[in-house]
Amino acid sequence: MTGWRWVVRGGLAALAGLNLWWGVWAVGAPRHFFVTFPGFGHRWTAGYPPFNEHLVSDLGSIFLTLGVLLTVAAVLDDARVTAVVLAGTLVFNTLHLAFHSTHHGTLVGFDLAASLASLVAGVIGPVVLLVLDRVVRRRARAAVGAAPR
Repeated sequence: MTGWRWVVRGGLAALAGLNLWWGVWAVGAPRHFFVTFPGFGHRWTAGYPPFNEHLVSDLGSIFLTLGVLLTVAAVLDDARVTAVVLAGTLVFNTLHLAFHSTHHGTLVGFDLAASLASLVAGVIGPVVLLVLDRVVRRRARAAVGAAPR
């Protein structure tokens, strides 16, 4: 396996870890998640009041689902599984970004810019991994086809 395949698998694992962390947090402590996300003294989710335990728990369930699927893609290292999981992640992240691009809640200044930047990264990351995975696998197939028999 080439170094670039490990980069793709590592990227999948990193996205999985992030989604699992957020999912466990939102499902396990929805009010705490709402009031303190993303942490470090910032309160992005609380910028969209009022608190709704059902919606925060549902969001946590989405994060957990994506985390499990991303973990499966990282472990299996199968092109089709990776493509489907990243496509699903991309759909969610793109729709999430689209909403927050036009609805800022009470966020302003640094918190608004940082939250939008993180959502943009959530779209760019899966796109980069999709393209990289496809290129790496295509090159690997070409190398095998060109190898002497």
